[in-house]
Amino acid sequence: MSDLPNAALLLAEKLELRAADGYPLAAMCYRARGPEKARLLIAGATGVPQGFYRRFAEFAAGQGYTVLTFDYRGVGGSAPKTLRGFEASFLDWAHLDLRSVIEYFAPADSTPLYMVGHSYGGHALGLLPNHEKIAGVYLFGVGAGWHGWMPRLERLRVLAMWHLVGPIVTRWKGRLAWSKLGMGEDLPLGVYHQWKHWCSFPRYFLDDPDVPEIAAGFATVRTPILALNATDDLWAPPVSRDALMSGYRNAPWHGVDLDPAAAGLGKLGHMGYFRQHAQPLWQGALDWFAGVK
Repeated sequence: MSDLPNAALLLAEKLELRAADGYPLAAMCYRARGPEKARLLIAGATGVPQGFYRRFAEFAAGQGYTVLTFDYRGVGGSAPKTLRGFEASFLDWAHLDLRSVIEYFAPADSTPLYMVGHSYGGHALGLLPNHEKIAGVYLFGVGAGWHGWMPRLERLRVLAMWHLVGPIVTRWKGRLAWSKLGMGEDLPLGVYHQWKHWCSFPRYFLDDPDVPEIAAGFATVRTPILALNATDDLWAPPVSRDALMSGYRNAPWHGVDLDPAAAGLGKLGHMGYFRQHAQPLWQGALDWFAGVK
């Protein structure tokens, strides 16, 4: 475990961390304003750069949390000049990247470390060998990724992406040109291939007979978890969340179904949890952490 660099006057600081294999990872540390209540790590969604979570990080820092965001290898500030030929996978993001970020950020004293996960961040928790260092996890928009859990029109769009658009684009570009589809940042081929394969199973990688160790790893998690999903999240509706979260069978987890219109939040979808109008949800997450035992 490592202490943060001594920069008491800095409220936000750019960092370069090292993954378990030495790969450089871009990160940002948002220092708590006032006494530090806890540390909060944000594990982002697939293809979403850390800057997307800046407003949430600043909000939490203003309430006494020291917050760390980072980019997985191949994304944002952790991407090479070209993704063609660049090797990276979902498992690398958890086993090498997130694992090392936790080792760096975990306090040396009794200060708790919490994690907010968005989409893939909820998958990564169960893949970690050091998840016991996290005292509580709040998830937004986690789901199993299977098209069968999605509304009919979105299901057809996703199937077209996996079986028509994706293969053409990846052969042409040597990467999943996600940005050209208006879906986020471009992704390494290894991430694309794993994602496509696991999304063919109703419970994602938990149903893949070739990797039984993943389900076994999920069963070792005993960290308290709250998983919130908006009912207008077409990619991760509550039923999809429940399919994935069933893997955390030994963790005290609770699912929350949120009707954003009824809650006065307008539309959320899969990405709106971290946009400015969703600030009441951020407060709810911090309030939940305060009650974690």
